Amino acid sequence: MKNFLIGFIRTFLYKLRGEQTTESLIRNGLIVGTNFHRLHGCIIDPGHCWLINIGDNVTLAPRVHILAHDASMCNTLGYAKIGCVTIGNNVFIGAGSIILPNVNIGNNVVIGAGSIVSKDIPDNSVYAGNPAKLICSMEEYINKNKEMMKIRPCYGEEYTIRGQINNIKKEKMVNELSDGVGYVV
Repeated sequence: MKNFLIGFIRTFLYKLRGEQTTESLIRNGLIVGTNFHRLHGCIIDPGHCWLINIGDNVTLAPRVHILAHDASMCNTLGYAKIGCVTIGNNVFIGAGSIILPNVNIGNNVVIGAGSIVSKDIPDNSVYAGNPAKLICSMEEYINKNKEMMKIRPCYGEEYTIRGQINNIKKEKMVNELSDGVGYVV
């Protein structure tokens, strides 16, 4: 009964915001792998979701848009362009990014926040910008952050809302991060 109620409330909230749940998109043909995370405000093209295939271990940060159609030619040609979108495994797509039709994103990829992806993205890479451009390889990105973690603050779950952070810890984080980034679980 509890799961039913949670599902009902989630569906109601999505409809209230003019969005569709992942479950309803899957019923209409969206393919999604395991460990898929879609944060609030994401739009996965509801009118052409069967053209979208998302792999395992994929996170869509808030307000990501995945489009399988482009209606720019409807007024002049009477047709919209459509294309498949494939997102590989182990992919993170940053907040506010837009994935356009006919794009393949490889495995082990990070797309930076606010990026516009209009071309294919190869495996093991980090892309960002408008249009999205190569920043570095995934290996370089991981190594850079591992080195930064040795010299910058690292915080456990007790420094998150889910870990019930308190005001003392919030103030500590603000002070410690005043001169750069840190890391949190």
